[in-house]
Amino acid sequence: MLPDKLPVLFLSAALLLTSLTACANSPNSKNLEQSLAADPQLQENPVTLGQPVTDTNPQQNQPQVQLPGDFPSEIPRYPDATLKEVTQQDASQLTRWTSDAPTNIVQSFYQKEFQNNNWEIVSQTTAEESPLVARRNDLQVTVNIRPAPTNVATPSPNQTPATTEFTITYTRNSSVAATATPTPSPSPEVAKEPTPSPEPVTSTNTESQVFADINNAPKELRSYITDLAKLEVLTPNPAAKTNPPTTSNQFAPNTIISRRDYASWLVATNNRMYANNPAKQIRLANSSSQPAFQDVPPTHPDFGAIQGLAEAGLIPSPLSGDSTAVLFRPGAPLTREQMMLWKVPLDTRQSLPNASVDAVKQTWGFQDAGKIDPKALRAILADHQNADVSNIRRVFGFTTLFQPKKPVTRAEAAATLWYFGTQGEGVSAKEALQLKPQSN
Repeated sequence: MLPDKLPVLFLSAALLLTSLTACANSPNSKNLEQSLAADPQLQENPVTLGQPVTDTNPQQNQPQVQLPGDFPSEIPRYPDATLKEVTQQDASQLTRWTSDAPTNIVQSFYQKEFQNNNWEIVSQTTAEESPLVARRNDLQVTVNIRPAPTNVATPSPNQTPATTEFTITYTRNSSVAATATPTPSPSPEVAKEPTPSPEPVTSTNTESQVFADINNAPKELRSYITDLAKLEVLTPNPAAKTNPPTTSNQFAPNTIISRRDYASWLVATNNRMYANNPAKQIRLANSSSQPAFQDVPPTHPDFGAIQGLAEAGLIPSPLSGDSTAVLFRPGAPLTREQMMLWKVPLDTRQSLPNASVDAVKQTWGFQDAGKIDPKALRAILADHQNADVSNIRRVFGFTTLFQPKKPVTRAEAAATLWYFGTQGEGVSAKEALQLKPQSN
């Protein structure tokens, strides 16, 4: 029977071959061809079995960044943080780090480390991306924390969380002075500067202050600094504490003044101006007083002045009913609005007038009156009533921008202290030089 079926088989094969040849250019034939073709991805990227797949991520081959050799060991380092970059910035070094930890965790770590290791908090973080500035001895550290940006609006399930990026910038204030060999003899530049004559009658325990760099101050403010230096109520450049041979006669007029220094100057100058009027003097607090601020204990060098101002109600504190002012922040920069808030009450010696943003705009013409802290508005309005002896006019001249949050320089701070009182009834530093303190 097999020979009988052979013609049938040959006939079927011939018909099948004919149909395939006739449909060679039809869509169905192309679909069939594509379905049987090899995977183009495998043709372009063949995989050899048994060989490991290489990682094409270039970051894996980057060399590891090394910490600078002078990186201070006292600066806390966040665990598992990765150093990404080191940059020299004039007298400071900037290091950039990343961590998988959330931003608030990294921020909390540095706040606690600084507080627990006797660092002075100069500037506290109050908002996202605001820097944390701390100081210990001559070392100042700025930690700036921010989450890394992401370009993906809707993250995929497999996407890793945003990395926290932060920078640590450190500066040693005495780095330049420490490299020089200190000598007891004055430099030639000091000898060339004009020095005011000493006033032995105004001092009982020290010589009259002579600052060699007063000419570095704005010329409009130099005479104020000179008179106050003769009164011996100003302190030298803070760097003198670490490098007294080279900086003890430097005033550093253009350096930003701290809140603690201005508080100390304010009390000392007021009491010196009214040396013969005890009723107008500010009483220094003693060490047995209950501290008004958590960060100014009785052992603080300026506790007497700062606590005395708080107990007199001249600066905001829990004693004056401000329950939020539990920290004084002695090392933080003094701002213009804070300076006015503290100084003007010692000019008027009475309750400050009610004030509003519109009232300050109308009197002073400040375009940025809306940025002034409501607590300081009253002092700024009262200062306008002092006309030409007002603090703002004496220090800043004519201006339509007050810039309330701008830090104050030591020269500007000294200028506010040159005169206490109102127009027609007050005392200047020049007049105070003629006074002899009453003997007990």
